[in-house]
Amino acid sequence: MLYLTRKVGDSVVIDDNIEVTVVEVRGKTVKLGFTFPEDVQVLRRELYDRIQEENRSAAASADLVRQLGQVTNAVADNMKNSPDADKDDGKD
Repeated sequence: MLYLTRKVGDSVVIDDNIEVTVVEVRGKTVKLGFTFPEDVQVLRRELYDRIQEENRSAAASADLVRQLGQVTNAVADNMKNSPDADKDDGKD
């Protein structure tokens, strides 16, 4: 991790297209200003972490749905291939 000391009004530039400026310092709180291209997404860390967790949960749910589909297909195939599958049970 890179540590920098900046004063109010000072900036740092990242990758030639992102500028971070110290706007205000009040006690233990620092207000930062960001200038960046429209196609760059900037998120607070806590929001980013929550989105990542939701993405992991969604991926796990999708995997469970896929596995359930495989089990359902296997059971259906097993029933089709069972020796009793062609017998008429006399019920109509």
